[in-house]
Amino acid sequence: MAVSFANDIKPLFRQMDIDHMEGFGVLLDDFAYMSNPTNAEAVLQTVVGDPPSMPPGGPYWTADQVALYKKWMDEGYQP
Repeated sequence: MAVSFANDIKPLFRQMDIDHMEGFGVLLDDFAYMSNPTNAEAVLQTVVGDPPSMPPGGPYWTADQVALYKKWMDEGYQP
């Protein structure tokens, strides 16, 4: 089954993450914004950085969460 933004990706972000990043112009809960490959890659880099910078103060994404996000990107950003 394909990974979808609504069912699989958006739930990875807590409301506090969404609210915090909106102040920086990053719309984590907006499919149109997140399905832009440049934006999706920028978000990915913040969750897999060394150290990760998102979510602020953790808890940081697990390897499974990162893999799910990458799969969504690889499958063409399904809504």
